[in-house]
This record gives sequence, C-alpha cells and structure tokens, in this order.
Amino acid sequence: MKLCNIGHTFDYEMEKLIRLFLPFEKIEVLNAEENDTNCAICKVFEEGDDIIVCAKLSLDNDVAEFSAVVDKSITDTRKETQHELARQLFYCFEKIMGYRPDWGILTGVRPAKLYLRYCNEYGEEYAKNFFKSKFLVSDKKLELCKKTVKSEEDIISLSGDNSFSLYLSIPFCPTRCSYCSFVSHAIEKAKDIIPQYVDLLCQELEITAQIAKELDLRLETVYMGGGTPTTLNAEQLNRVLTTVRENFDMSCVREFTVEAGRPDTIDADKLIAIKQNGVTRISINPQTMNDSVLECIGRKHSANDTVKAFELAREIGFDNINMDLIAGLPTDTTESFKDTLSQILKLNPESVTVHSLSMKRASTLNTTGQHEEIKMGAVAAEMVDFAQNELAANEILPYYMYRQSKTVGNLENVGYAKRGCEGLYNVYIMDETHTILACGASAVTKLKDRESKNIKRIFNFKYPYEYINGFGELISRKTEIGEFYDKYFKRDKQESN
Repeated sequence: MKLCNIGHTFDYEMEKLIRLFLPFEKIEVLNAEENDTNCAICKVFEEGDDIIVCAKLSLDNDVAEFSAVVDKSITDTRKETQHELARQLFYCFEKIMGYRPDWGILTGVRPAKLYLRYCNEYGEEYAKNFFKSKFLVSDKKLELCKKTVKSEEDIISLSGDNSFSLYLSIPFCPTRCSYCSFVSHAIEKAKDIIPQYVDLLCQELEITAQIAKELDLRLETVYMGGGTPTTLNAEQLNRVLTTVRENFDMSCVREFTVEAGRPDTIDADKLIAIKQNGVTRISINPQTMNDSVLECIGRKHSANDTVKAFELAREIGFDNINMDLIAGLPTDTTESFKDTLSQILKLNPESVTVHSLSMKRASTLNTTGQHEEIKMGAVAAEMVDFAQNELAANEILPYYMYRQSKTVGNLENVGYAKRGCEGLYNVYIMDETHTILACGASAVTKLKDRESKNIKRIFNFKYPYEYINGFGELISRKTEIGEFYDKYFKRDKQESN
C-alpha cells in the first residue's frame, strides 16, 4: 500500500493506524499524491483560521474519504491535528472494511495507565470523554480500563520508595510454538549449554543480591519466567531457586512466582523443588484445551496433560495457580474457545490470563490478506468478550492489562484473578512502578527514578550463547546500578539538609 502524507510529518502515526487494520501490509511512504488501487492519502493544510485534515482511502476498488476542521487557537494544535487525521483515516477503513476495532485509534501498550493519568490530572469524567471522543474507544473497553485501574492502584500502593522486584530469565522451551517471537531456544538444540547457563545465572544472582543489599533495597516480588523455566530439571530448578532464597533478603517478599508453563515439562520432582523453595504462585499454561489447535500451533501436549499437571500441582500444595489462554489461535473457533474456558473453570484456578494472538514477523505463523486478518480479529474479539463476562460471573476479575503490536483485532491481554490472588509482579512491570533487577539472557534491568519517573535500562545479552561468552562484560554493567542509586542518595541528602 502507498501512504501519501502531504502537509504534515505524521508518517509514523499514520503507518500505525493502517496497521490496526492491515498488520502485515508493506507500506511505501510518499510525500506526494498518487493514484493507486491500494493507497491512503492523508493531507493537512491551512484555510483561514482553521486547519483542514483530509483522508482518502482506496482499497481493492473501494474508495472512502473523510475530512475535519481543527481550530488553530487550541492549546496543542499539533497533537490535535495528528489525532484528527488518524480519526479520519480510521473512518475510511471502517467504512470500506465494515469493521471497527474497539480500541479505536489508541495504540499504546498501557491504556489503563494512560486512563489513570488523565483521571488524576483532569478528573474521571474528562478521562472518560477523552477516550471515547478523541481515541474512539468503545464503551466496553472503557469499562475494562476503569475496572483494571482500580485493581492496579491497590497493588501499586504496596510499593515503597526503595522497593524492587527480581526477574529471572530461563530462555529455553521444549519446542518453539508457531506464534512465538520470544528469545527462546528449543531444548534439543540448547541442552548442552544449559548446565553452564545455570552456573552463570547463579553467579549473576549472587552478585545482584549483594548490590541490592548494599543499596538497602526491599524485595517485593520475584518472577521466574522464560521461555519455559520447567525445561530445567528438578536439580537445576532447585539450585537456581535456592540461590535466590539464600542470597536475597526474602523477609518482605509478597509474591514468588514461577512460570511452570507448558504441561509437558511439569512433573512431581520439579513441582516439589519449586514448592520447597518458597514459591507462592505458579502458572500452568494450556493456551487452549482443543487438541487439534494445540497440534496446529506446535504444542506437544494434550488437554488431558494440562488437567493432570494442574491436579498434580494441587496435590503438592500449590494454592495460587494461574492459567494462560490465547484468543485468536489458528483453526480455533468461538465455540471451541468457550469450551476451553469451561474446562479451565472446572479446574478452578486462582487466576486466568487471556492473551490475544500477536503475530510477530519473527514467528513462523503469519497471515496475509486483509479479509483473513479482519475475520481473525472479529473472532478473537468475540472470544475475549466472552471470557471477560464468563470470568466475572465466576468472580475472577480484571487486575492488569497491556497491549502488543500486530495483535489480531487490535485487542488486549488481560490478567483476571480472584480477589487476593492477583499477580503483583505483572502490575509492577507493566506500570513501571519500581526498579526491576533482571538476571539471565535477554533480561533487562529497569531502574526507576522515583522523582522524574524516568527509567534507565541495562540490557543483558540476548541469546544464551552470547550470555555465556560475554558474562564478564555483563557483570561489569552491574556497576551502573550502584551509580544510578548514588545519585538518589546524594539528592536525598541534599534535600534533607
């Protein structure tokens, strides 16, 4: 598709708008008007005291055109012009495709955080009206925002000035799922480097714990993710978790989570090792309870394997279990998804996270053709709406939310939980509430400036072999943590004087 931008510099914003409807379309950006069967023309020009914005869309022999006026006297003319142009192009797509994404033109990762900011600065009524009229957000997504914000606020309030969370990365999986773009390695190819990886991860944890101790930081939550952490054997899991428990001050820890993940990696010895090290919350992630869909996405387990893993976890004593589902998986249907959720609710987990399929270019699963993408988005929207209503009926309520690019239907990922069983780390990482000290390959430490709210990031090497080969350099980067906090100590001391 050709994108002709005339009289403005909103190239990036207009491309993002197009990708709400055509996530994999190749877009050629031009600064002059052209006629083409697949073309979006976005114009901005002045006329007296007004700014005129026009959008014209030609798509497969259909044409739509909308325009609007922006008053030059308003405070932030540039931003309003950008939003208005996006709205007009949105209307063009909606008219031709007969489809209206529920999040409107809003593309940010953290819609609830943005909604809360508007509430705090201008009041709830202003925030509500702004989301509806400016971002074109539907009433049901606005209601989801409002419910999520309340839970997030309660969790965020638990964090103090010196709080931090710890993240551990285990970037290995039994196999690579067809939709996945995360940095993870299939166990068959990576098994020879896992022992060395575990050795170095434990060293990094010991060094990080010493830094946290010297800075007098308070550990709130621990999260071991991946990949699939339970690709490690029981002995390796025990060693990593013991290293955490013996080196960090765990006295203030509110939550200790391990993504047990795929049911085909879970056994009694691993669950016992996890339980004995004080882990309070685990995830067992079926994604779907439809065996044919599991086969389609490259999963090697069955729905029955999920049930057995869940029941085993209960027998061993886990009383806070999350289960992940994905809406919009290939070959899945609304009825099949409803059956999946019914089976999950029979297991009675404490929390359920409903993801919307995000098809990254790095994944082996892709889709082409606008009609297929729109159809997938419409089906996924039915799934997430059903999940929200059904989970609420079972008193499993939304507590955090985030969005990803190239998600079918421009939808969202939502964590639902019974009251008191919310995943605290999930909120802290999404809200950027406090510092996250991260260990392992592809892990990113995020240092939070509590005054300016800015985030300083320290990146570990991305791939396991890079992590192993560059471990010395990686550890040297840890000095940046102390340097970052030294500024606060000096600033606090100056302020107190």
